[in-house]
This record gives sequence, structure tokens and C-alpha cells, in this order.
Amino acid sequence: MRNPLAIIGQVVLASLAEIGRLSKFSATAISSIFMPPVYWRHVLKQMWLIGYNSLPVVGLTALFTGAALAQQIYVGGSRFNAASVVPGVVVIAIVRELGPVLGGLMVAGRVSSAMAAELGTMRVTEQIDALVTLSTDPFKYLVAPRLIAAVITLPLLVIIANIIGVLGGYLIGTGRLGLNEGTYLQVTVDFLERADVISSLVKASVFGFFIALMGSYHGYNSRGGAQGVGKATTNAVVSAFIAILLANLIITVIVFGGRGA
Repeated sequence: MRNPLAIIGQVVLASLAEIGRLSKFSATAISSIFMPPVYWRHVLKQMWLIGYNSLPVVGLTALFTGAALAQQIYVGGSRFNAASVVPGVVVIAIVRELGPVLGGLMVAGRVSSAMAAELGTMRVTEQIDALVTLSTDPFKYLVAPRLIAAVITLPLLVIIANIIGVLGGYLIGTGRLGLNEGTYLQVTVDFLERADVISSLVKASVFGFFIALMGSYHGYNSRGGAQGVGKATTNAVVSAFIAILLANLIITVIVFGGRGA
């Protein structure tokens, strides 16, 4: 029977080694962004794949979430004769948290897996090795365009998600719950602050970085043929989800931790 402490030690050492490999990969990827050349054609292609192709799922998620949130807040607020808080709570919840987080998770589910599968296939079929043979830096050609595109595109997607999420709350609030249309819009504008929008965009950029980083890292280091590619795809999505939720907590505490509102 193996010593439990030895098992724990192996797990800890393996985790530290993985963190080291990820840190080294991240440093190389970030440095490749700021060193010429930049393959802008690949950046634009990735922006199209990440942004435009993610619009349907992000938009529907935000719409349904905003509508459901307004309904739930109305039911809870009615118990304390506070149904009028629906517009303010909806816009704060959507812009500060649900818009960037749910948008990031939806994009991570489809983009991180796609990146990992594409780069993993290139790795196991030796296409990445061929790039090195042709004196082409794989990081600049494959990884950097994905990072740049994700960091630029995610804030745009989150802006759209925030607008659609607030619209979903508005439609339910005025169409089903009987709230006044003009009052709803006025309360929404009054409750929304600049810090809310800035934090939402900062979160989106950070989430975009982690989405592209995890997809690229696991795909780039994929091994073991088709089975390895499948494992890399799964690991990329799980890692991106964890990174997004952790980053969201850290940014929220930094921006709003010392505030009363």
C-alpha cells in the first residue's frame, strides 16, 4: 500500500510543474504579441471566428438571463413591496457580473475547445513541427493572433450581451410585470455607473485572454493522437472556466470590495 503522503506529494509536484509549464507558455505567448511581425490577416480571421460566430449563443444567453432575472427579482421584491427595484438590480447584475461571466463562459465553451482541437490536430499531425522547419515561429503564427483577437473581441461581445440582457429584463418588466416603460429606462440609466461599465470591459478582456491562452496551451502541448486531442479539448474548456471564475472574483473584489454600492 502506497504512502498517502507520497501520493499527495506527487499531486502537488505535478501541479507545480503544470503551473510552471503554463507560466512559461504564457510568457512566450505574451512576448510574441509585442514583437514583429504580427499576422493581422490571422488576427482578423480569429476575430470573425471568436466574435461574429459567438453572437447567437451569447445574445440568446443574455436575453434569457435578463428576462429570468427580472422575473425573479420582481417576485422577491414584491414580498417587501420593493418591486420598483427591478430595473436597477437587473442592470447592475447584468453589467457587473452576468454579462461578462456568462458571455465569457459561453465563448469559452465553443472557442477554447475549438482552439485546442485545431492546434492539437496540428501538433499530432506534425504541422507545428513543419512551421518550425520553415523558420516560422509557431507562437507568432498560431498563438499570438488568437490572443490578440480574443482580447479585442470579448469586450465587444460583452457590450452586446449587456445591452441584450438589459433588454430582456425590460421586455419582461414592461410586457409581463406591468412596470412603466419610461420609469424602467430612467431607473436603469440612474443606477448604471461608469465603474460598472469599466469593470465589465476589463473583465471581458481578461476573460478573452484566458480563453485563448487555455485553448492554445492545451492544444499546442497535445500528445497521444486523437485521444490526446480529445483530452486537450476537455482540459482547455475546464481550465478556461476555472480561470474565468477566479479572475472574476479577483477583479470584483479589487473594484468593488471597498465600496458600499
